[in-house]
Amino acid sequence: MGLRYENLDEQTRALMIAEIERDINTSTLYVSDNLTEHGRSEYPDLLCDAAREGSDDTLAGEIRGRLNTHEKPRRLKSGGFSQPPKMRSNAHEMLAHGEFNRFYIRAVCLRAIDAGTAQVVVYRAKAVRTARSASEEMIGQDVSAEVLLQDLRSNPGVDTALGLPSGPNSGLSVRLP
Repeated sequence: MGLRYENLDEQTRALMIAEIERDINTSTLYVSDNLTEHGRSEYPDLLCDAAREGSDDTLAGEIRGRLNTHEKPRRLKSGGFSQPPKMRSNAHEMLAHGEFNRFYIRAVCLRAIDAGTAQVVVYRAKAVRTARSASEEMIGQDVSAEVLLQDLRSNPGVDTALGLPSGPNSGLSVRLP
């Protein structure tokens, strides 16, 4: 089950699409190596379609059949590579929830900036079995919309300096105050 997005409306969706197109046009859109070659070529359109009228769950469903059977081999300390591990059963959900949420957060930050609000508020958008203490400490915190937006734009597909979203399956997002 996907995240609960408190500010996901037509305005947020339009800003999400603009941010996705921004990344496409600057060749900074994160496209996972876990996707097949065909999946990588279709991913930008799938992401835009989900932002336009779907959800992170919609995107996960589309990604599911477009994943490689195995992850990339990992480099070993000895200099060689491990055997490629089998693709995790929830890899499609992790990718979809993480990337949809990143663009949602970017859109919410833009809305806050446009409204003259300097901050967005961290909240739990998905229930988790065992919450990380670092995630729990972030809930309810005000975060600079401008700083978070720049952080997410500068760090596509990787952990951000501010820790939002807070890693795979953290369940955290932001909302307007």
